[in-house]
Parts: sequence; C-alpha cells; structure tokens
Amino acid sequence: MKIKRLFFCCLLFFSLSNNTQSFSQIDSTYLPLFIIDTKGSPIVDEPKITAHLKIIFDTEKYNHIDDAPDIYDGYIGIEIRGRYSAMLPQKPYGLETRDSLGENLNVPLFHMPSENDWILLANYNDKTFMRNTLTFELFRQMGHYAPRTQFCEVIVNGSYQGIYIFCEKIKRDKNRVDIANLDQDENYGDDLTGGYIIKVDYYDENNSWKSLYPPLGHNDKEVYFVYYYPEPDKITENQKSYIKQFIDELETVLYTTDSQDLVEIMSAYIDVNSFIDYFILNELARNVDAYKKSSFFYKDKRSKGGLLHAGPVWDFDWAWKNIDECFFRATDGSGWAFLVHECDIWPVPPSWTVKLMKDIRFLSSVKDRYFELRNSILSESNIFFYIDSVAVLLDEAQVRHYNKWPILGRNVGAPEVDYQPPTYSGEIQKFKDWIITRLNWLDTQFESVLVTGLEDQIPNNFDVESDCRLYPNPAVSQLTLESDKTIFDVSVYTYKGEYINPEYFAKTKTLEVSYFSAGLYFIKAIFTDGTEWVGKFVKD
Repeated sequence: MKIKRLFFCCLLFFSLSNNTQSFSQIDSTYLPLFIIDTKGSPIVDEPKITAHLKIIFDTEKYNHIDDAPDIYDGYIGIEIRGRYSAMLPQKPYGLETRDSLGENLNVPLFHMPSENDWILLANYNDKTFMRNTLTFELFRQMGHYAPRTQFCEVIVNGSYQGIYIFCEKIKRDKNRVDIANLDQDENYGDDLTGGYIIKVDYYDENNSWKSLYPPLGHNDKEVYFVYYYPEPDKITENQKSYIKQFIDELETVLYTTDSQDLVEIMSAYIDVNSFIDYFILNELARNVDAYKKSSFFYKDKRSKGGLLHAGPVWDFDWAWKNIDECFFRATDGSGWAFLVHECDIWPVPPSWTVKLMKDIRFLSSVKDRYFELRNSILSESNIFFYIDSVAVLLDEAQVRHYNKWPILGRNVGAPEVDYQPPTYSGEIQKFKDWIITRLNWLDTQFESVLVTGLEDQIPNNFDVESDCRLYPNPAVSQLTLESDKTIFDVSVYTYKGEYINPEYFAKTKTLEVSYFSAGLYFIKAIFTDGTEWVGKFVKD
C-alpha cells in the first residue's frame, strides 16, 4: 500500500514538472495572507529553519500584499511535514512562532488560544479544501476537542503557493488536549498515570512498542503503538513501562472477555462515548486512515479519571471519497472502514473496534448515538450549511489556487475511481453527492444493525451457561450448540440481520460454518416449552 502511494505520487510529480504555470500574483484577498521569507534558505523536512512571517488580515476589507501585518510580524521555525503529502507539489508545513533569540513564543493567532506550535495544511489532495476542516468542525460539535482552523493564502519567498489551512498542532495543552503535564521527574504514584498521548501510525524501533495481540484473525501481523506525548526522546523508562502496561491490560481484558457485560467492563479502561463518536465520524467519512494511521488516543492521570479517550481526529484528505484501495473503491457508499484490517495495509491497526462491534450493547449504543446525531449534527442541512459557507468564502481564492495548481479535472493525489469535475463548483457538488450516498448507506445499516428486535429479547441478566452452550467460540469449521432443554428450532443471522437457513444443524445441533465469512453472528434457539435463548458467536 505504501509503495503504491509512493509510485502514484512520483508519477504525478513528473507529469506536472513540465506543466507548471507561471506564478499568479495575488493582488488582494478576503482571506488572511501569510508571507514567509526564508532569506534564501530552502525549507526541508527537519530540522526547522529560521524564517520571517507576516500575517495580514483585516476582516473589513480586502487584504493586499503590501499592507502592514496586523496579526503577526516576527520569527518562525518552519519545516516540511507529513509523509505522503510532503511528496506532493504543494508542500505542507509545520511551524513554530519564535522570539528574536530563537526561543518558542506563545502567541494567540486569530481565534486560537496562545501557543507556539502550528501547522499549515496543504490542499493538493483535497480539491474541496474542507475534508479536514469539516471533520474537525463536526467532532467539536459532537463535544470533543479538534484542532481550530483558519483558511489562508500563502506566499513563500515571493511565490504564491495557494490556499492552506492554518491550524493547531495536536498537542498536550490546557486549550488543546487538556491532560496533565508529565515531566521527566514524574515517575511514581498518581503523577505517573498521566497524561499520555499515543497513536497508531508509521513507527520505528525508537518511537514505539509492540502490542501483545495481533489483529483478530491475522496472527501473522503485528500491531505497534507510537509514543506521541511525552515525545519518544523525552519519555522516561518508567513512563514507557506504565503506558505499555496500561494498554497491555486493556487489550487483555478486551480480547479475552466474551461477556454480555463487555462494555461495562471496558468502561473501567476507556471513555466509551469518545470511542463511539470517533467511530461514527470516521465511518461517515469512510476514512481509510482512521484506524491505521494518525489514529490518536489520550489518557489523563488516575486522579482525573484515567480513562483512554479516542481522538482527536486528524488526517482526512484520503477520506470522504472513493479511492482505489481495497473496498474503499466502492461507489455505492458501502463498506465499514473499521474492517480495514482485512486489507493488505501497513501500519497494521489493532482490532479494538472490531472486538467492540461484536458486542451487542456497544452496537446498540452506537446505533442510538448515530440516529441522535443524524437528527442534528450529522443532518444534511447542518453539514451542507458548513460546506456552502466555506465554498462561498473560498470562491475567489480558489481561482488563484487552481491557476497555480491546474489539477481540476485530473486524478491527482489519492487515486480516485470517480469522475473528476473540471470546476470547483463541480467538486463541491461531487462532495455533497458522496455524503448523501454514504449517509443513505449508513442509515440502512444502522436501521438493520442486529436482527430487528433481537436485542430486546436478551435480558440484562442473560447467562449463556444457564440455557445453552456454544463451542468452540470463535469457531473455524464447526460450531456445537448444547442445552439441558429440548431444542425445537434454531435460527442464525449475520450481524446485519440477514437470515441464514438453519437446515445445516443435525440432531446433534452441530453447524458447519467453514463456508461462513469471518465475522459476528447471532443464533436464536426456541425450546419445546416455548422459551427462547439468544447468543452470538464469531467465525474466524
């Protein structure tokens, strides 16, 4: 997968290298204007070089290149950031505001709280300019932190570079990821328990540790977690040991518990609501990177709750579209992004969501939350209001952007399988159409997620051993159903609620499942006394 992306990017670069239009001078703009001067030094991928930044922005008039800076006028450190995106012609940048001595300088920029670490996200891989900003906005509306953003236009050393998204870097901070500061001398007691930020992402032997568990059904693969905060070169051995032990225990409980009370048990380790919202938003965007890359988790100290939270959301330029990878190329809105572990991918994601989605109570909670959001935050009217507002805001600037980067109507960046509109308005309509298609598919799935009414038949004190026993579970080739009662009839359903003919049960109540697809199934037994029993099993 990584090689495929690299090849596509290199092919794209060479195809455009002889087709670059001349610099399009920006006379005026309603957007903030970032003017970066490196004094002739090239911007590289580490380390940050010293440069000068002027930010011109007057909300009541057009901003001109020769206007006096009124937002910022000072030093910065700047570098190229990203992996795949760094290979595209429009470069993304990481920057930090600095004083004249080169020290970090906390400043409030636009509507954002005072800090020194910032990012300029490029839009070469997103012709709408808003796949990331829409996601951040929805996650904030859902009640979680997401990076604050500001659209702008950027000039580097006199050369216009197009529309960028200026935003906060994900970072431990009281106004960003608000968890406890963890210094190198905090290695014992409650201090040691937080705060931490980890992620699933590209890794090496120096910035990560290996999970005890491979992804479900893929024992030949390995999962790694990356230290993000404290940073790999600053985290102490005690802190490494603690967060690894916490995740080890969390995974052991998650993967070895096959109980009606899984969600209740896991609530001692994770903030379940954050995992539900993270899941819903990434599924809406059908984000190929949601679980395998740029997948963040954070944990505060024990005295402040100590639970692991999913998020913040990040990196959606490959989302909200049909791309030529695995089942993400489907054009009918179908496909669960959390099943990405079934694709040939790297990094390898953990199966946390896969396991949780096999639990009937978690499924029910996801379903309830989804339809709650569909009537408000995830309604077409709310989403399209944001899209239309941004499209109007960027209407003039997008002309300059696409004069600089003439890519409308061309398949660049993430390899899409769809028609490429030759206009910006066409891209916006395509974006909306994709969202409608995806929402319709999700609506259907969540309406039928579980057999209709099946979840209501499972009592709160349900005990598998009291009525029936299923083994082995997970099953590979055969599944046996035993009961002290006389079984009259048996029904089997997929997790989508699709009925499977139970004629494969012999009198011994042994089911041949070798031809079943891997996944979660529900089974209902009806006894001769008129009572019923409902259980579930997993086909490996």
